[in-house]
Amino acid sequence: MKKKGLVVVIFFGGIMVTSGFGLQSMMSPPPSDNPEFTITGTPADNYPDVQRAQFCGSGNAKSTDYVREFSIPTPCTNPLAIVTDYDGNVWFAQTNTGKLAKFDPSTEIFTEYDNPYWPPGGRSMMWGIDYAPDGSVWFTDEAYDSVWRFSTIVEQYERIGYPGEGNSLPQKLQVYGSQIIINDFTGNKLTFLDPSQSNEDIRYLSIPSPVDNSVTADFAIDANDNIWFTNWLFQQGGVLVKFNQNGYFDSVVSSNEKFLPLFDFIEVYALPPELLTPNGAVVTNDGTIWLADTTSSFFFNFDPITEQFTQYVTSDPLLSTYGNQTGIIKFPISRPYWIDTDEQGRLVFNEQTSNNISVMDPKLQSLVEYHIPSKNPNWGDCESETGIMMDNCGLAQIFDFAIDGEKIWFTEWVENNIGVVDTSVPLPFEIKLDSDTLILTPGETQNFNFVVSPTLQKEMLDIILVLSTTHEFLNVNLVNDSPDTFQLNSNSAVPIHTIISISEDAIPGTYKILLGAQSPDIAISKYVTVTIE
Repeated sequence: MKKKGLVVVIFFGGIMVTSGFGLQSMMSPPPSDNPEFTITGTPADNYPDVQRAQFCGSGNAKSTDYVREFSIPTPCTNPLAIVTDYDGNVWFAQTNTGKLAKFDPSTEIFTEYDNPYWPPGGRSMMWGIDYAPDGSVWFTDEAYDSVWRFSTIVEQYERIGYPGEGNSLPQKLQVYGSQIIINDFTGNKLTFLDPSQSNEDIRYLSIPSPVDNSVTADFAIDANDNIWFTNWLFQQGGVLVKFNQNGYFDSVVSSNEKFLPLFDFIEVYALPPELLTPNGAVVTNDGTIWLADTTSSFFFNFDPITEQFTQYVTSDPLLSTYGNQTGIIKFPISRPYWIDTDEQGRLVFNEQTSNNISVMDPKLQSLVEYHIPSKNPNWGDCESETGIMMDNCGLAQIFDFAIDGEKIWFTEWVENNIGVVDTSVPLPFEIKLDSDTLILTPGETQNFNFVVSPTLQKEMLDIILVLSTTHEFLNVNLVNDSPDTFQLNSNSAVPIHTIISISEDAIPGTYKILLGAQSPDIAISKYVTVTIE
């Protein structure tokens, strides 16, 4: 058990960050007549007995003041991609059954739709999903190189073959106007199709990415219909690409050519060296591009006007998410995965290894991280040397989310749950900074104070301070009289005294420091902008 736990920590630290690349070998159907498989007549039969706790769930659905979970009636479905429709129903794909399922929040009833075209024992990571105006749900399927259309009106599936050339992986999907856009993660291209065509007549147009032998990650579309996406090599960096799709397609029509040189319609920007694995991408209303980095605790924005990147950081993961019972994890990271924006212009992203759904307000420069209560101990270093399992330890593997007003719905891939974060629930405390900006020079230090103030009449909260920086030459240290952990009651605020120091080798520029506090259920912080001259 203990060795297996360490293996999965390493596995998710190196392979899963590439959005499923390499996972299929571990998701092949089980052999028949194998004594390691106890037949239950459920999707759990796709895993040997020793893996069922790891992939099928470790407990009942849980809730906090901000999060509510719901158990899927069928065991071991491995829910992944999730979306809401115009009526507020929640749709999600089940990677271990090939089915779509619907959850009605008003009745709290699940409906799972059998897929007659799915092979027995088949499994596939389904990363992309969207709801179309005609009542269809579209989703990707990487194991069988497919795009699926499910009509919610007649409740029927259609499988559409994806144009794979070698190692394709249709990943994220977006219904956009009269077309559907898909990024081919390992096939290194963007693909367009017209959903108005019949299944027999559907034709794809694939646009190769400008960087050879790289991956093509998630994409976002700005107000001028430009598509922004990243090309990168694992742990080697990459580029941010702006593709002028209107210019490209208009030129194709006017020239009567099926394909034109791509370089006439793209602009390429080198990613900063700190940004190694940008999976998620989104464009906010002001035209800023935001990228989530899955091999760190960072996320970034890019200003197309100044062509400058700004690096942000999350809080550190709680010990309960990784356990560290053997001491193997030296530097725990949160792994921001996908990123989106809500109607208020706030960013929403999932922190895979912090078990969080997080909301960042660019205007207020604030970050609220909602901790998801369910945890699977088989995805953390949760077992001690003596074989004792740490309580409430592990990860639910929250791989996707969908925003519906003030609600954020999400899936728990290894806990067989879906859940919802209610961002309208009042927060229990707030962070008040001395200032939101600092100007320092290399080698300089400065005192900086902030206050953790209760906002609700609640019982005592156990608090851990958040003191996160983006670079080693930025340091935040507590002054001796300030505790790093304490209990916050509803009657008094707690002042925090720190010293912010800049090392002599600091590089001039603009940086972010995150200061705040976290309880077992929620972290609330604010960013300080530090200018090093």
